[in-house]
Amino acid sequence: MAIYHLSVKSISRSAGRSVVAAAAYRTGQELTDERQGLTHDYTRKQGVEDAFIVAPDGADWAQDRNALWNAAEAAEKRKDAKTGREYELALPAELDAGARAALTRDFAAELVKRYGVVADVAIHEPGREGDNRNHHAHILTTTRAAGADGLGAKTRVLDVASTASAEIEHMRGVWARQVNTALERHQVEQRVDHRSFERQGREQEPTRHMGVSATALERQAGRQFPGREPVTDLGKQNAEIRERNRVLETARKAVEKAQELFSGLEKKARLAVGLARKIGQRMEREREAERQRKELVRQAEIKRQQDVRAAEEARKVAEKDRQKQVSKEIEQPTFRRSRDRGPSIGF
Repeated sequence: MAIYHLSVKSISRSAGRSVVAAAAYRTGQELTDERQGLTHDYTRKQGVEDAFIVAPDGADWAQDRNALWNAAEAAEKRKDAKTGREYELALPAELDAGARAALTRDFAAELVKRYGVVADVAIHEPGREGDNRNHHAHILTTTRAAGADGLGAKTRVLDVASTASAEIEHMRGVWARQVNTALERHQVEQRVDHRSFERQGREQEPTRHMGVSATALERQAGRQFPGREPVTDLGKQNAEIRERNRVLETARKAVEKAQELFSGLEKKARLAVGLARKIGQRMEREREAERQRKELVRQAEIKRQQDVRAAEEARKVAEKDRQKQVSKEIEQPTFRRSRDRGPSIGF
C-alpha cells in the first residue's frame, strides 16, 4: 500500500550541524567543510541508490556538490544561521527504481522552480532491518536563491512562521499529486493523501514518533527474537494504535462496500424504473395509435354508410323522376291522336 510521508527540517548551526556534513552523509560521498576545516567521508555508506543535483538555469557551478555546500556555509555569518533545508520523502514501493528517481526529480524541480534554490537529491534503499518497502529520498536545498554568480537572497517565505506553514502545506499537496500521477501512470490502484486523518474525515489515529533510541531497541529485539511483541513503551503504544486503526479501516471498508452495493442496487432500480417508464410510454403510444386507427376506420365506415344512403336516396329520386317521365310519355300520345282526328262528320 502506497504510504504518504513528507517532512521538512532545517539544518542549523544552532544545533551544531554542518550542511556540508549533512550533504556528504545523505549522498554517501566525501566532502570537505572549508569553514570548519573538516573532511566528512561517507563513501563506505551503503544504501544510496542514486544522487543528483537540480539547479536553476544558469547556475551550472552548483553541480559541484563540494562547491555548492561550502558556498551555502560561506553565505551565512550568524552563529545560529540556517544553512540548509531538508525534505524527507517516502517513495512508493510499487514503482521501480527508474520511476522513483523520476518522481523525486520532478519534486526537486518543483522546489527549484518555486523558490529558486538548488536541490541536492539522495535516494535511499530500505534498510537491512525493518520494512523492506521503505524506499525514501532526502532532498537538501539551499536557503538562498541561486544564480550564475552564486547564492543570492534568502528564501524568507520559508523562514517566517506566518508564511512557512502555508508554503509547506502547498508543497505537501504538490508531492501528493505527483505521487498519485505516477501511480496512475504505472497502473497502480493505490492513492495517497497529504491531509491528516481528521481532515480526511477518517477516524484513524496517527502513531507516535519512535525516535532513534526506541527504534534501535525494537530492531535489536527483532533480530534476537523475530516476531516478538514490541519491547518499548512507544512500540507497544504504536502496536495498539495500529491494531485500532486496522479495526477501524476494516469497518470503514465494510461500510464503503455496503454503500457501494446499495448504490449499485439503487442504480439498477433507477434503470429498471426508467426502462419500465419507457415501456409504458411506448405501450401508451401504441394504444393511442391503435385508438386513432380505429377512429379513422370508424369515421371511414360512417362516411361509407353516408355515401351509400346518399346514393340510395339519389337512386330513389332518379327512379321517381323516371316513372313520372314515363307516365307523361304515355299520356301525351293519346292526347295528340284525339286532337289530330279532326271534326267528326255525322250522317
